[in-house]
Amino acid sequence: MMSSGKSVNSPSAFDWSASRLGDPGTWPHALRLTADVLFNTPLPMLLVWGSEMTVLFNESYTVLAGPAYGKLPGGSVPPVMPPPLAAAGDALQRAWQGEPAVAAACKLQFAGAGADAYDLYLTPVRELDGRVAGVLCALAAAQPSLADHQESSGPLNILVVEDNLDSQYLVCEMLRAFGHEADGVGHPDDALTRMAANRYDVLFTDVSLPGMSGVDLARRAVADVPSIQVIFASGYGDTLLRHVEFPYVSLQKPYELDQLQQALDGAARQLAARA
Repeated sequence: MMSSGKSVNSPSAFDWSASRLGDPGTWPHALRLTADVLFNTPLPMLLVWGSEMTVLFNESYTVLAGPAYGKLPGGSVPPVMPPPLAAAGDALQRAWQGEPAVAAACKLQFAGAGADAYDLYLTPVRELDGRVAGVLCALAAAQPSLADHQESSGPLNILVVEDNLDSQYLVCEMLRAFGHEADGVGHPDDALTRMAANRYDVLFTDVSLPGMSGVDLARRAVADVPSIQVIFASGYGDTLLRHVEFPYVSLQKPYELDQLQQALDGAARQLAARA
């Protein structure tokens, strides 16, 4: 099948004669390239270009913002700053100065729709000489903050058992960032020693460990402290967990941050119910 080499969503697919940008064939290379990215990205995006603040936007942003934006994707100076650019504030100024920036959890109000929270990702667009000629703004649903995580699950005392030291360090740092206490060990024998000396709320363990499986380790932990909550992490699916006789949560590596937080929230709820 032959192709014209011209994307349906390229700048050439629109009539720009009535806009202040004119024929796309005359656009600077940076503008043309960024517009191609803009029109072929499913995330809502805007591009503010030049000192006069000419604004372009893609179809996803049009759907979000409502029919007032019309079918032509911008190319004019808006009478009122679009909500994402108005909400970006200092982040937009930093992007104009050449620094990629994020404006987190911005409440945006669009005509005919309620206010929703978005994270705004602002990227400076440079001409060939290095001058910042525009700023690309992408919208994504706001991610929960660390404060939200801390508030939702409360502080837990967690023992992390992971023989990969890099993974162990990363997991412990994430748990501490959530506001929890976390100790890390690499061997089941060290885990048993720690659990004999300290009372933990949660055992977070890899399934495959040297000397003893994570399942057998958890079985001993639950026998000693029936209230302890068990979270398994495994890169091999749940095959080794089929005959586990105590409650647990299993996370398949690589797991998402929200999956980890949901597991911790569940552990906190179970502990609260036992209290």
